[in-house]
Formats: sequence, structure tokens, C-alpha cells
Amino acid sequence: MTREARQQKWARKETVPLSETAFTLLVQGVLDYGIFMLDPHGYIISWNAGAERIKGYSASDILGQHFSVFYPPEDQASGKPQWELETAVADGRLEDEGWRVRKDGSRFWANVVITALWDEKGVLQGFGKVTRDMSERRAAQHALSERRRLFDHLVQAQETERRRIAWDVHDDSIQAMVAVGMRLELLAERVPETYSAELRRLDTSVREAIGRLRSLTFRLHPPGIDRHGLVDGLSSHLDDVVGAAWGMTYSFDHELEREPSPETAITIFRIVQEALLNVHKHARASQVDIQVRSVDGGIVTRVVDDGTGAPMSQDGSREHFGVIEMRERAETAGGWWSMYSRPGTGTTVEFWVPNPGPAPADEAS
Repeated sequence: MTREARQQKWARKETVPLSETAFTLLVQGVLDYGIFMLDPHGYIISWNAGAERIKGYSASDILGQHFSVFYPPEDQASGKPQWELETAVADGRLEDEGWRVRKDGSRFWANVVITALWDEKGVLQGFGKVTRDMSERRAAQHALSERRRLFDHLVQAQETERRRIAWDVHDDSIQAMVAVGMRLELLAERVPETYSAELRRLDTSVREAIGRLRSLTFRLHPPGIDRHGLVDGLSSHLDDVVGAAWGMTYSFDHELEREPSPETAITIFRIVQEALLNVHKHARASQVDIQVRSVDGGIVTRVVDDGTGAPMSQDGSREHFGVIEMRERAETAGGWWSMYSRPGTGTTVEFWVPNPGPAPADEAS
């Protein structure tokens, strides 16, 4: 038979209903879904290969038993199986996710759909029940949630340590150096001129060191990032540091579907902070542009400068570790990080981190 003849043959059969035998073979052969029927009282009257694979019962084991055997004891005691049938009758169907029990007593997480079946006279003939084993998906979701919990804990621990170091530097080292500077200034007024000039130079060096330490404490724990959110935190940092302190021009473009969690916001802020520091120290740039947008269930961020475009880590010095830190922060958060540049065209740092919404509580039903 030619291809055209076969196509014409099937076209003629297109409106012919699928035979009952063929439909039964289709349902019986499905392995990924447990498909079976209940009588109006909830007793099992049909059973397919998928139901046997998922629940562990052969047809001879289970036919004639009440479907409540698949429910944990606590659900049986609460009357949940009967409630589900009543809901399916009232609403036409019911969909549920919860624990179910296999023949060997082990539990699995299932998605269940129960559909009420009526004849042409409106008399209830029973129920169609479709069950899918969702255990692997649920385990993957729990693993992702656990990873997220550990990530949040890590970020919080890092920020707590940074805050402690910043306070120690401010309350101890800086205060001690301020006292040294005051004494040098007083001493310079009391000694001969030949010594006072050297003392004033020492005082200047101490003041410059104090300024560097204050800058360090600010970088360790910028005020507001953990209280006011990502956009306000970045805006303040750009105003106070990039614009006022460094004298660079900048733009900040942001389109966020929702405010990220504090841990995600801190992660993005820290990576941008490190990228901007590298621009200031090594790029010889006059303009930097920051873009923050919601993309693919997360947040993509770009830091683009108009500098020399020289690789930041080419000499193996501090900026090399800054690059490593940026990449590790993004990847630890479950995202990615990249940097690309060409001499004379500036450098782009781009990264994406997930921004999951609040995790829904598991239904124990």
C-alpha cells in the first residue's frame, strides 16, 4: 500500500470512534499513571498496569476492595476517602496531593484526580481515579528547599561575621588611631620645629589610615542593605560611593517583579559591590551602568563600564580573588556568573541568581 493510500484510509476512519477494546488496551497499558474505576460506594472494579506498578497490588489482590486501603491510617480515621468521593459528586471532580500507601506499607506522595461518572439518565455509575507517583518531584523540591535554607544560613552567618569585624575595627582600631593622631597633633605643638614637621607628617599618615579603615568598615557592612531592600541599598551605594566618593557618573536601571529575599538581595549587592570596586581600582573608567531585571524566575544583573577592558585578574593580585568571590557567591546561590571584555571597550560583569517566592507549606492530606 502506498503512503498516499494509507493516508486516505486513515482519513476515512478519522470520524470512526475508537473501539472499546482498543480503548481498554490503551488504559491497561499506561505505566506512568494508575488508572482504575470505583463503583458508587468506592469499591475497586478495574485496575491497570500503571496502578499495579505504583501501588504494588495485582488486579487479583485489589479488585473488590475499598479504595480507602490506599490512605494512611490518619486519613482513614478522619474520613478523608469518603469526603473525597462526596466532593467529586458535588463538584464533578476532585484533585488532591498527599500521602498514599503501597501494598508493602510504604508511603509515597501522590497526585490524585477523582472524577464522578454519570450515565445518560444522570445516575451515578461510579468514579474514575487517576493516580501519579510524585515522590521524586517532591524529593527534588525538598532538596532544593534544603539547599536554599543552607544558602540563607550561610549568607546570614557571613553578614553577621562582617558586621562583627566592622564593629571591632570601628570601636577598637579606629578609635585607638584617632587617639594616636590627637597626641601627635598635641606633641607637634610642643616640640621644636625641626621635629614638629615630621610629627605632622606622621599625623597625616595616621589620618589617611583612619580614612581607609572607615572605608573598609563601610564595605564590610553598608548601612541599610539588610533593612531597606536591594533597590534602595544599591541606589544609596551608588550615590554615596560611586558618585560622591569616586566622582564617577553612573546609571541604574531596575525592573523587578518582586523584592528578593534579604539573603538574595545581599548576594546581589555584594557581587555588584565587588564589581564596582574592581571598576574603580583597575578599569580607569568614567562611566558605569547597572541593570537589574527579573528574568526566568530569578534576577539578572549587569555591571558595564567604559574602561580599558583589561582582564581584572591578569596580574594574579587582589582583583583575582574578587573575581573568584563574585563567581562563588553567584554559584552558591544556585546561579551563574560571567565576565567579558575587550581592550578599549570596557568590561561587563553579568550574573543571574534565582529569586524563588515563598515556599508553599506541604499539605499533609
